[in-house]
Amino acid sequence: MVEYTDRIDTIFSALSDPIRRDIIDRTSGSTLTVNQIAIEYDISLAATSKHLKVLSDAELIDKKKDGRFIYVTARPSGMRDAALYIKQYERAWADTEEYDVISGISR
Repeated sequence: MVEYTDRIDTIFSALSDPIRRDIIDRTSGSTLTVNQIAIEYDISLAATSKHLKVLSDAELIDKKKDGRFIYVTARPSGMRDAALYIKQYERAWADTEEYDVISGISR
């Protein structure tokens, strides 16, 4: 069993919010400024910054400051850690109908 519980807890806590999941989706494969991210949500820039801090603390995004702008990009390694954690339970699910539905297998 994977023994990095604090890291996994931080990742899944960060992913528990729909805005943060959307930020990850929007910054996967592209780089956006904080303002470009914030404009999509009905929340303040300060609230957006807090979401970005949570994602950064979970190592799910990278932030780079360039002059007045902060650029945000998703960090795939954080999601890989979460995927590896879930994968360790795959054997327990492999013989269930729910797993078949999730994985797209038809019997």
